Amino acid sequence: MSLTPVAAAALRAELLARAAADQRARNALPPSPASEQVAALEAIDRSNTARLRQVLTVHGWPGYATVGEDGSNAAWLLVQHATDDLREYALPLLADAVSRNDASLRDLAYLIDRVRLRRGEPQLYGTQYWVTEEQGLELYQVEDPERLDERRAAAGLESHAEYDAHMRAAYGF
Repeated sequence: MSLTPVAAAALRAELLARAAADQRARNALPPSPASEQVAALEAIDRSNTARLRQVLTVHGWPGYATVGEDGSNAAWLLVQHATDDLREYALPLLADAVSRNDASLRDLAYLIDRVRLRRGEPQLYGTQYWVTEEQGLELYQVEDPERLDERRAAAGLESHAEYDAHMRAAYGF
């Protein structure tokens, strides 16, 4: 990504602001949101998706060297909440940035799981859950579960037991 320092700083500020708005909107949703609240969140996601599509198409992954660690992480957060096609498009760009130490392997692990889940494939890192009425919080299917913690450690993630406890506490289970 080749931007002037001023343009890079502006992009970083924009990514951080968009990620903050994303998180405010998600954190404000009650357990059973009204249709207007869902529509407002979807509008935020559409705007972020459109902007990220522009950034990724023109500049590639916004990595550490351009937008800093926090800016790159903000881009990842926005991609996580984007459309399936944008996540598919972003995945090799993020993987390339990670290979150059210009983005987070941890972020890549989460994106890989999200993309694999949407493809109907088992996840690799055990980052994705869903809530069911019968079982409460459930982990989506994981490939080779015996080696899950090994893959998580290689990606800089805590053990699955620690993550699971955190997720259950966060969702009240």
